Amino acid sequence: MTQGTHNPSPSRKPEGPLDWRNLVLWLQTDGLITAQEALRIQSRCAQAESVQHPLLRLVSVGVHRASDDKAMAMEALVQWLAPRAGLAYLRIDPLKVDVAKVADTMSPAYAERHRILPVQVTTQEVVVATAEPYLTDWVAEVERQSRRSVRRVLANPQDIARYTAEFFALAKSVRAASKAGGHAGSSFEQLVELGKSNRQLDANDQSVVQVVDWLWQYAFDQRASDIHLEPRREQGVIRFRIDGVLHPVYQMPMGVLGAMTARIKLLGRMDVVEKRRPQDGRIKTRNPGGDEVEMRISTLPTAFGEKMVMRIFDPDTTVKELDALGFSVHDAQRWEALVKRPNGIILVTGPTGSGKTTTLYSTLKRVATEEVNVSTVEDPIEMIEPAFNQTQVQPQLDFGFPEGLRALMRQDPDIIMVGEIRDQATAEMAVQAALTGHLVFSTLHTNDAPSAITRLLELGVPAYLINATLLGVLAQRLVRTLCPHCKLPDPAATQETLAEVVKPWQLDAAYKPFKAVGCVDCRMTGFMGRMGLYELLVVSEAFKEKIHREPSVDALKRQAIADGMRPLRLAGVLRVAEGLTVIEEVLASTPALV
Repeated sequence: MTQGTHNPSPSRKPEGPLDWRNLVLWLQTDGLITAQEALRIQSRCAQAESVQHPLLRLVSVGVHRASDDKAMAMEALVQWLAPRAGLAYLRIDPLKVDVAKVADTMSPAYAERHRILPVQVTTQEVVVATAEPYLTDWVAEVERQSRRSVRRVLANPQDIARYTAEFFALAKSVRAASKAGGHAGSSFEQLVELGKSNRQLDANDQSVVQVVDWLWQYAFDQRASDIHLEPRREQGVIRFRIDGVLHPVYQMPMGVLGAMTARIKLLGRMDVVEKRRPQDGRIKTRNPGGDEVEMRISTLPTAFGEKMVMRIFDPDTTVKELDALGFSVHDAQRWEALVKRPNGIILVTGPTGSGKTTTLYSTLKRVATEEVNVSTVEDPIEMIEPAFNQTQVQPQLDFGFPEGLRALMRQDPDIIMVGEIRDQATAEMAVQAALTGHLVFSTLHTNDAPSAITRLLELGVPAYLINATLLGVLAQRLVRTLCPHCKLPDPAATQETLAEVVKPWQLDAAYKPFKAVGCVDCRMTGFMGRMGLYELLVVSEAFKEKIHREPSVDALKRQAIADGMRPLRLAGVLRVAEGLTVIEEVLASTPALV
């Protein structure tokens, strides 16, 4: 939540509910709209009476600013009205609201009747969002009931209506689930047995279903990539990973968290009763827009119970065009040339969570035409893609990557994707597939692109086979991108400071770096979304000679750079210079230049 400063209220303070006629008059008085625009708005608003909030009514007919003739959004109108009414402006951020405390402050009926919403509760005060700055008849009663002082803030009436419904419904479901599930959560297995026998669940059980549904929709709405359900000593904690950073979302009784975990395991076709060993599952659902979303589920026994992590694979973010992934023109052209080759091995390297899967899926999606057979062996299958033939390895059945690759070779494939080259057997099978005329994609965990060659040598792949099959290596990292709504030019990140980071590389003096500021749209972080940084090594004849005669990482790196490879840190600094991220993000995620 973000609060703005506010000016002193007008000398003659209005009373009662807001009236759209006064709002139009004030907009004209403050010079935001012209007299002609005021007449147009009055004419449109007067045509039909409405029970809408006056601000909503103005937005529906359009309020065009005198300065640029652009329509003002609801948030802009609220920000304008707040200082006029002598209140602070607030954009409600649901991630920063303690829903349990808020729901204990007043009843949902009371909040709806007065169109108010508590958004923060401390030992001294209750911060209450309202869209009616001149209605204060409820303040004394809330202060008396809560035994705290009330501080009013002005917020978007649409947000107040939405979150009033969501927060109180969630708190009610959690309370009901807590009563049903007890303190240890042990009785929830009985609920699962009822479900298996198709008997009707009672209302208390339904509350768990509602909390799980809320959790998923909330995660989709907040752009979360992962959901963490974490048991702690006193209570359960829910956290979302957004743009690579974990945010606390909600705290709830351990019984409720256990019930939620069991519900999700049931939907993911996992063993609900088994809590002593890790398990994996998969669920397909829909986001608020109606699009299918897949979630990969992983459980792990911990000291205080079973922890669950759900990784969200939204098709819109998992399969992207190369420019949307963050490829520069230089690397995009070289990558396109590589993936058009008829046979050989192409490797993608980087740590866990660096976007390797997204890059591979996006690339395979581009080459998976009707004329070719694209087959994958994965552990696990990250996202179901209809254009591929996907196979899940099953170690418990002695069906690992080598066995999967061996089976695929008899399936007439053109393009093969191996989830990861982990051992000598998998490496040898990948090389064999490439030698017999297939294009093979796979991943490795190495620090940079040249290190992939030394890793293959360590796995026992002879240098002559690497030279015969390896086409290229793409190393990558993910960095947060600056929020486009609030970023500002950064005079501190001068050409000299950026050049110092990437010596001896040269930078263009026309670059203009920006800095993170923070606004309501990015939750005051200054960042929104992530992008990839890439280091593409294309195997040349000179590079093959190095592999054969001098396979040290330093020698390989020098030759790769001579062949046109741009190191990860240089790729990051170029993005800083373009105003897309900041130097701190790049330094934290990329290896140093040597």
